[in-house]
Amino acid sequence: MTKRNNLLIIILTIGVFSILNTEMGVIGILPSIADHFHISISKAGWLVSFFALVVAVSGPTMPLLFSGINRKKVMLLVLGVFVLGNTISIFTSNFTILLIARIIPAFFHPIYCSLAFSVAAASVSKEEAPKAVSKVFIGVSAGMVIGVPVSSFIANAASLQMAMVFFAVVNAIAFIATLLFVPSMPVEESLSYRAQLSVLKKSITWLSIVTVILLNSAVFGVYSYLADYLKTVTNMSSNSISLMLFIYGGANIIGNIVAGKLLTKNANKSVISYPFVLGGVYIILFFTGQFTVSMAIITLIWGIMAGIGGNITQYWIMSAAPENPDFANGLFLTSANLGTTFGAAVGGLFISEMGTQYVVLVGILSLVLGLLTILLRNYMYSSRKQLST
Repeated sequence: MTKRNNLLIIILTIGVFSILNTEMGVIGILPSIADHFHISISKAGWLVSFFALVVAVSGPTMPLLFSGINRKKVMLLVLGVFVLGNTISIFTSNFTILLIARIIPAFFHPIYCSLAFSVAAASVSKEEAPKAVSKVFIGVSAGMVIGVPVSSFIANAASLQMAMVFFAVVNAIAFIATLLFVPSMPVEESLSYRAQLSVLKKSITWLSIVTVILLNSAVFGVYSYLADYLKTVTNMSSNSISLMLFIYGGANIIGNIVAGKLLTKNANKSVISYPFVLGGVYIILFFTGQFTVSMAIITLIWGIMAGIGGNITQYWIMSAAPENPDFANGLFLTSANLGTTFGAAVGGLFISEMGTQYVVLVGILSLVLGLLTILLRNYMYSSRKQLST
């Protein structure tokens, strides 16, 4: 039984990697896309921003619509759409078609990811659920980290089309693995749409959503400008910056493994401690960011904290609505994307008004507000528990 569960979690991790690889990997080939389609780099950037916007919009709705269908069939449908979209991307010479071939799969992105988290959690005991989810999160981190340099390398070494082939092949591997090795997973108890939406009536759900937006803003509001920070503040070369981004990404994967153990051991303590630890990292970054050695150490610790943060925010929303995991995971994906968008926008404002060094302030401010919503939820939730006993 354990071997079967392990295989299932590995396949889910590959599936999540294949989807995040499609979403984020394009960042590595934006200059090649701009040249190939004779468009500006900002227009090529639509492939990233439109994708993220669609994920944010469809996060709560699409998992809800597909919640009553056999989970294996839904996973195959989503992966099939991604294979088709990436295959069209290989052969098209029209940018509008390329954009449509990315936007349509983006609608299905939250379905697979929310299912992957809830299926992984359901495949083990309640106590071991955070650890199982953290393994799937490795696919998220790897998709965000490995996809960018690998697609860039393939485009430079071979061609833009071959980089697109890379996306399609990884999706196809996940599709075949799901088809062959994932058992049929019919939905035994299908909740009505009204029952699923009822989680939005709870104040704990909204407090958790705000916390996820703030904690994601704290990480991505600063990380979005890491390359610029390393160039302008730390004065690093292009090759050194690439190495630092790899260090951050590798550390992110370590953070996922650490988070699984922390959340299994003492979830509440881990969540409360998180803003303090990451805040400490940002304060040190603010004062020592101009030194190369100190920046390398900070990037490693920051990457681990970012990996832990992804797991913590997913757990925070899941624990607010455990009766409806698929919809809760959809809310998590929307909140996380909103947090990334909000953080990057505010970070950009800090940079334009005060300079790159001060982008750290968006992280610290978001963490302070996030800590307040964590403490407020704990206070309301524990006082309600006491009233009910």
